Amino acid sequence: MAERQAQGRPEAAALPPAIELRGISKAFGPVQANRDISVRVARGTIHGIVGENGAGKSTLMSILYGFYRADAGEILIGGRPTAIPDSQSAIRAGIGMVFQHFKLVPNFTVLENVVLGAEEGALLRPSLAKARRELTRLAEDYELDVDPDALVEDLSVGHQQRVEILKALYRQADILILDEPTGVLTPAEADHLFRILKGLKAQGKTIVLITHKLREIMEITDEVSVMRRGEMVATVRTEATSPEALAELMVGRKVLLRVDKAPAAPGRTVLEIEDLRVRDGHGVERLKGVNLTLRAGEILGIAGVAGNGQSELLELLGGIAQGTGRVRLNGTELDLSGRGCNGRARRAAGIAHVPEDRQHLGMILDFAAWENVAFGYQDAPEYRAGRFFMDNDALRAECEGKMARFDVRPPLPALAGKNFSGGNQQKLIVAREIERNPDLLLIGQPTRGVDIGAIEFIHKQIVALRDAGKAILLVSVELDEIMSLSDRIAVMFDGRIMGLRDPARTDERELGLMMAGMDGTRGAA
Repeated sequence: MAERQAQGRPEAAALPPAIELRGISKAFGPVQANRDISVRVARGTIHGIVGENGAGKSTLMSILYGFYRADAGEILIGGRPTAIPDSQSAIRAGIGMVFQHFKLVPNFTVLENVVLGAEEGALLRPSLAKARRELTRLAEDYELDVDPDALVEDLSVGHQQRVEILKALYRQADILILDEPTGVLTPAEADHLFRILKGLKAQGKTIVLITHKLREIMEITDEVSVMRRGEMVATVRTEATSPEALAELMVGRKVLLRVDKAPAAPGRTVLEIEDLRVRDGHGVERLKGVNLTLRAGEILGIAGVAGNGQSELLELLGGIAQGTGRVRLNGTELDLSGRGCNGRARRAAGIAHVPEDRQHLGMILDFAAWENVAFGYQDAPEYRAGRFFMDNDALRAECEGKMARFDVRPPLPALAGKNFSGGNQQKLIVAREIERNPDLLLIGQPTRGVDIGAIEFIHKQIVALRDAGKAILLVSVELDEIMSLSDRIAVMFDGRIMGLRDPARTDERELGLMMAGMDGTRGAA
């Protein structure tokens, strides 16, 4: 499909673009990831690239960064043809990349991570001293404050991302590629990231932003390119488009950007939680006397800044963590600290769980898709071939059906989980859990890293499960997702429930105050 290239600003047009890709194509076996892609990125701008999961965005940027070699096409940096056979060549060309899943050594300090791979000479001490001075300067220039002596594993996700940006700037990057940079950030961390990116742009850096979040595209980019099924379908000035127009270009049809659902019709009580408490491995209390009830035919959303107990609540209910208190499911008490506190017992009781961390708790990345679709349910009668063995043919057929129903791309059951995009990994996990028809669905960050078309689809599946009389406990850092999906909202702060609210009688300001530990005054549910 022909690309519609926007007219750049006059001052940018006088200079060669920072990046120009001409006729880039890349295939992985029978899958054509990129097909004859051409795009120009003006220097000193923030350029967005959007598209559905599997549209080829990350592949294209991985070619630019030297992770993949294109089968055909040409790369120009600053108007000059540039060969980029590997990431070191990209770094020498002034390109840095911040991946969706960070490339940091957890038990190294910030300083050691920044220097790693960029050491000068045989002795490490001079390199560390130089890096310390440079980090101080970069932190002051770009609001990238991070303790250089802190261990990466002790940092929040937002601060780890700053380390990745510092690594790129330390290597003299003039072009920064960020792949789904806000997928794991809280709203406050995302706002801080945007201030950093605007500061980088003001200093003349060129930024390529890969994201599926149209609000972010509209807020921060100068131009946006849209990809669909491996092709570049349009490049437009951001100020001349709208979220609705971009969504239609991405998906090839009109997309509903809000959740369309009828009022809930809650029935019997499914989940009762009393005085729930959890301590972490250091003895710190993470849940501090949580009390909640959840009824059939209802979505209860948990709002809160990450780290305030939502993850521990899901993990305890899902049998991953242990705690104290009482939890009853359909009137039967669940084991919170004994041998019955495990995922298998929870699934047998009628609980399905979509974990927040898909790569560590939701999948085994080296295993095939059809194996991942069976995890947790491998003992189901339909998957058994006799007494001892699984029916692998039945599992593959089941996976093919789920891939078709949930539009997982590429639809290859034998492909390893690590070779799917983050959004397609998420669709596999959601399909596995929702289609077991549970009494209670625990779902954490259901659309993290998922494109606009898949978000619409996943939301419809959650609402359909509610309308079928099931109970859903939803945790999300996306406040608009909580407000549009939930029938009731519980706000968590510091391991406690600050209050319950009716989405129709509250707003983001009130919820934001409660998320910060201030008691709300209206809209109680």
